Amino acid sequence: MLKIAFSPVYRYELPAGHRFPMEKYDLLPEQLVYEGTVSNSNFFEPQPLTKEQVLLTHLPGYYSKLENNDLTPREQRKIGFPMNPKLFSRGLIISAGTLDCAHYAIKNGIAMNIAGGTHHAYPDRGEGFCVLNDIAIASNCLLNYGVLKKILIVDLDVHQGNGNAFIFRNTPEVFTFSMHGEKNYPLKKETSDLDIGLPDKTGDDFYLNILYNKLPEIIDGVQPDLIFYQAGVDIMETDKLGRLRVSKKGVMKRDEYVFELCKKNKIPLVVSMGGGYPEKLSDLLDAHANTYRAAVKTFF
Repeated sequence: MLKIAFSPVYRYELPAGHRFPMEKYDLLPEQLVYEGTVSNSNFFEPQPLTKEQVLLTHLPGYYSKLENNDLTPREQRKIGFPMNPKLFSRGLIISAGTLDCAHYAIKNGIAMNIAGGTHHAYPDRGEGFCVLNDIAIASNCLLNYGVLKKILIVDLDVHQGNGNAFIFRNTPEVFTFSMHGEKNYPLKKETSDLDIGLPDKTGDDFYLNILYNKLPEIIDGVQPDLIFYQAGVDIMETDKLGRLRVSKKGVMKRDEYVFELCKKNKIPLVVSMGGGYPEKLSDLLDAHANTYRAAVKTFF
């Protein structure tokens, strides 16, 4: 059975006029159940991480600031929205969902988190709508507990996974691969184990050909015990922030290829949703739903 991490706290009411589409976290599960892609039994509600788990990745000083709601105005601006204890708690639950998904993926082949993919968070700070780094936390927990020995992060969000690149820059047990818009946020990139920067207006054929050529090579070289997949849909041509020109069908082909490759190689896969900022909320929901449709089609 496909297990999907979801909690009501994923949806958080941001100040009026904020551009981050928090409503997708409510609407996406409803859509998937309504259309019959999954049922309510597929969802599980994660519980918050412990402090000890978070501190395998994030620094004590940053944790303390989050816990005591003591981030400076400048630190909050870097994150992109005003912080409060509820948002910190939300981050703990989202990150726990990604860690729980890893255990389900080891058992079932794949598991998915309705939220997550918060790849801009650093050990000592948050950036780009990311408070805690869910994939990094889950990776460090799994390595520290001896569950896994080698992890591959496949980050196909339009923005470079700078937080992951920095956190694992001296960690041979984790290979970071980011394929992103070269001129997009963040302006100052970190160095992943493999970065592929794409020019503005990159379309389906160019994008998919690179993925088809590179990902098998990476998997053969790394031989990972598990893959974390950041499946942002902000590469889509209708995205307000993405600057690429991949069609919705192209995004689905991307997901199908990642899923088929993992299944073929018998590598457990954890999927975090990542970003997406199209003009129409319906486009965003359909693109995210396609990821789940592809997962069910491939694995179940």
